[in-house]
Amino acid sequence: MRAVMLEEFGAPLVLTEIEEPVPGPGQVLVRVAASGVNPLDIKIRAGKAAHARNHPPAVLGLDLAGVVVEVGPGVTGFDSGDEVYGLTGGVGDLQGSLAEYAAVDARLLARKPESLSLREAAALPLAVITAWEALVDRARVTAGQQVLVHGGAGGVGQVAIQVARARGAEVFATGSTRSLETIARLGATPIDYTTTAVEDYVTEHTGGEGFDVVLDTIGGTSLDLSFTAVRTYTGHVVSVLGWGTHSLAPLSFRGATYSGVFALLPMLTGQGREHHGEILREAAALVDEGALKPRVDPRRFTLATVADAHAAVESGASAGKMVIDVE
Repeated sequence: MRAVMLEEFGAPLVLTEIEEPVPGPGQVLVRVAASGVNPLDIKIRAGKAAHARNHPPAVLGLDLAGVVVEVGPGVTGFDSGDEVYGLTGGVGDLQGSLAEYAAVDARLLARKPESLSLREAAALPLAVITAWEALVDRARVTAGQQVLVHGGAGGVGQVAIQVARARGAEVFATGSTRSLETIARLGATPIDYTTTAVEDYVTEHTGGEGFDVVLDTIGGTSLDLSFTAVRTYTGHVVSVLGWGTHSLAPLSFRGATYSGVFALLPMLTGQGREHHGEILREAAALVDEGALKPRVDPRRFTLATVADAHAAVESGASAGKMVIDVE
């Protein structure tokens, strides 16, 4: 089969032929239709993502959508012909989705939303799993709460806004001036972080009390601001990039709580993979109810032009999630 290989960190990607995988116990063989491109893919390629535990030569690609063509021993719930999507590989020793076929742990998969094409479905897995673990599993967002999303126009941020709104929360999101329209279109109140101090928007939108939940999708200074923006006693901050060195004093003085999200963990450890499938099934239901929709960049890329897609992501000028048409 054709596959895109990373032969060494920092080197150009190579389109080559490798052996088609055979599904083992608990796996299904998927004919890959589309592979979503994430900023993490670019960091892995450059050797700047040690946490992903990649060991070249490797096939990259985290997000996958495709069709089941063979079911391995012990698998129930999937049949040949099922259209599926998932966060399935491209880290550790798991083959990624930049290949015509992938043997995938069935626990990481779900049937794609009926209302989406395979191409659209490939744009969702990493973003929706990350947002869901943050807002539902950790922060337990409920109706009536005020939720602040830092980086609301980003891949995770856009999905997070929609998930929080689907749970009945009032959502606010920070962004640069050029991203405010996108944030508003998603149903959140936009906040221009370049012109508005955290103290000012906390006062304006919460009467100075702070937000019930603050989701940081950016890290660094954004996480520090989150500790200042959260509600006293009952507030919760959750970050998907909480890897730096931060002072916990602002959080402690509010008696608030913090948790982190690392969506790759089930793929790297084998633990908790069933929950990824559960999240994707819940997300598919939201999509088909009209409460969640991915934003996909209209540009088309193939296995032969993956490098161009990566360059487009690096440029920061995308109109949505970049997706590789594999099939």
